[in-house]
Amino acid sequence: MDYALILTVLTLITGLLWVLERFWIRRRFGETESGPAHWLASVASLFPILLLVLVFRSFLFEPFKIPSGSMIPTLQIGDFIVVNKFSYGLRLPVLNRKIISTGEPERGDVMVFRFPKDERVNYIKRVVGLPGDSITYRNKVLFINGEPVEQEPLGHWEGEGLNRNPPGRTPIERLEYLGEEPHSILIFPDQPDRGVRTWTVPEGHYFVLGDNRDQSLDSRAWNFVPEENLVGRATWIWMHWDCGRGCVVWERIGDKIQ
Repeated sequence: MDYALILTVLTLITGLLWVLERFWIRRRFGETESGPAHWLASVASLFPILLLVLVFRSFLFEPFKIPSGSMIPTLQIGDFIVVNKFSYGLRLPVLNRKIISTGEPERGDVMVFRFPKDERVNYIKRVVGLPGDSITYRNKVLFINGEPVEQEPLGHWEGEGLNRNPPGRTPIERLEYLGEEPHSILIFPDQPDRGVRTWTVPEGHYFVLGDNRDQSLDSRAWNFVPEENLVGRATWIWMHWDCGRGCVVWERIGDKIQ
């Protein structure tokens, strides 16, 4: 469901009703407490609220829910996150056209974007390749411009609740030193690689991977994210809901997304 389109349409409709009610209905019928004019005024009164929500959601921050485990352990199923919409430029709602440039994705960012194969769907992955980079994934190690990205083993990872390990399988957690801050990734040693490939990132595009490297549908499968598909940078977790762990998981609330 395209919430941006729905919100924009509702804002336009109530805005037109607000103008109609204020500059025509009131002058013709005066203040009324019943009838069509009163109903029109009630609907029109929603316009300032919808406008505020539209501006906040389109240009400042937007909430998202994590539906899959492709970013475990950084983000888990049941996480509700806040996405900074002005990190990569201010864009018109629905049209997604950049009107003000405020920054570009950096290597290591956790980024939300419209899936290139179906732009009605939002995806979240980690930026690993910038325009012009040569990206290789071999033996579960990321290579950027021919240099391996440092990894540090942390031991076995045990998931809980919605994020429990697949039956009979235990992934290995590694610390990857990609951007300014290291982040954790998961590797399944028993799962073979998809084959060694090298990609050269075109101008105006980005290469992204899930932190759950063997359980993620990402740029290794469908190539690059165009700049015009960017939505924003994931910043922090404001709620985690998993009734397999007592419903509200308090220790994840407020965590900054690295």
